[in-house]
Order: sequence, then structure tokens, then C-alpha cells
Amino acid sequence: MKTKPISKQRYAVSALVIVLGIFLATLPCVYAQSTVYNTTLGEANPVTPEINTEQLKKILADHSSPVLDVRFAQEYAIAHIPESINIHEKEIETITQRFPDKGTPIVLYCNGPFCGKSKRVSAELVKQGYTNVKRYQLGLPVWRALGNTVQTDLGGVLYVIASDKTAVFVDARSRGEFQQGSMSGAVNILAGEAEQANEPTDGRLPHKDKGTRVIVYAADPKDARKVAEEIAKKAYWNSSYFGGTTDELRTAGLWQQKTPK
Repeated sequence: MKTKPISKQRYAVSALVIVLGIFLATLPCVYAQSTVYNTTLGEANPVTPEINTEQLKKILADHSSPVLDVRFAQEYAIAHIPESINIHEKEIETITQRFPDKGTPIVLYCNGPFCGKSKRVSAELVKQGYTNVKRYQLGLPVWRALGNTVQTDLGGVLYVIASDKTAVFVDARSRGEFQQGSMSGAVNILAGEAEQANEPTDGRLPHKDKGTRVIVYAADPKDARKVAEEIAKKAYWNSSYFGGTTDELRTAGLWQQKTPK
């Protein structure tokens, strides 16, 4: 029996069905990859492109681009994305002097979607001929809301002590070190204890007030950061770690030596 040849139209339809089937099969994967961590504001006609949170984390991990915090110095001292560099928006000349190569990749951020600082700085840099400027326009608030910790400098610690009487300071050193001396009123939370410290019956963290400012410190800021990251994952969006050492806190007169019993 002679087989009828497939018409061009039928062939095109068959090919379309196959392609559509492949597309539908991969559609769940496409949607699975679209998360809050890889979203941006999606601004219309931006002067400079945005990057998402995952991209920023990779840039910081790879040290592939300077990340500039263009807020005021005091804001930066209180809380900033670790490894970022503070150059205020009015100090464009400092940026151009520090990064004279106009092809240098530069990432800017400030106080989130409604903050115009990074937009203004990026527009000015483009005007001066810079060709690889990007913005993390979601900024510090979204970075923190997504469970990422931030760093506090000594100036920020001093500001908090003077102005925020509700702040909780966390000593991440060993029990023995904590018992010998620490900051006045501090609580002792070690790595792996954030879950327990968050329990209502524990009391070391304010279980029912997740907006409480929490600052973690240790002899080594890496240890403080580890505990701060755990605390941030327990929804304490206003938590951070001190980027210095306990020696710096002692020198600043913030230490209370405990009397042995």
C-alpha cells in the first residue's frame, strides 16, 4: 500500500506541536527559577540596569566589582552590606578618582526602591562616560528582608547605645569568656543557638518583636557574622554583626569586667 506523503502544512503543524510540548514540559522549571531572590523592580527605561539579590551575592563572593553604598556615613556605620564601600552620593569626584577606568564595573545601592541616591549617582557616572554601572535598587531594606545579615561599625555601635535603648547586644564568644566580662546587658548566644534563643521561654531574643535591633559581636568578626546570619534567618530583619573585635569595644570604654564570685 502506497503511503501518502506528509504535506508541508501537516509537517509544520507537527513541528509546532513538538516545540509546544517541549516548551510546556520546561515551563515549571522556568517558573521555579523565578523567585523573589532573582527579581528586580523592573523599572521602565532605566539609565542604568538593575541587578537582583542573587547577582549581588555572587558579585560580593567573587569580588568581581566594587559595591558602593552611596548613603550618609552614619547610615553606613549603623548598617551596611558587608564588603561594600561607603562613598556618599555628593562625592562623585572620589568615585572617579578611585576608579579612573571608565569601563570598571561598579554596583551602587542605597535605601531601597524609593531611595534616589543610587539613581542620581549612576546617571552622573554615565554622563561622565562610565559604561558598566549597575544598581541594586532593591537596596538595604530588601537585602535584610531576604534574610541577609549586615555589618555595623564602631560608630554605629556608639550611636545605637546612645539612641536606641531597646537594642539587644549579643556576645557570640564562649560561655567562659562571656562570664569574665562583656558589654553591659549583653546576652550570650553561640553558633547553632539562634533557634533556641528565639523560643519564648528562652528570653535571649525578643520572640514577639522581630524589629528589635540586634547587634552581634565576638573576638573575631567572622564568628559574630556567623551567629548574626543565623539570627537573621529567624526573621530578625534589624539584626547585624559588629565588624570589629572585642578589643575595639574595650578600647571604646564599652566593656564591663565581671567580678569573680
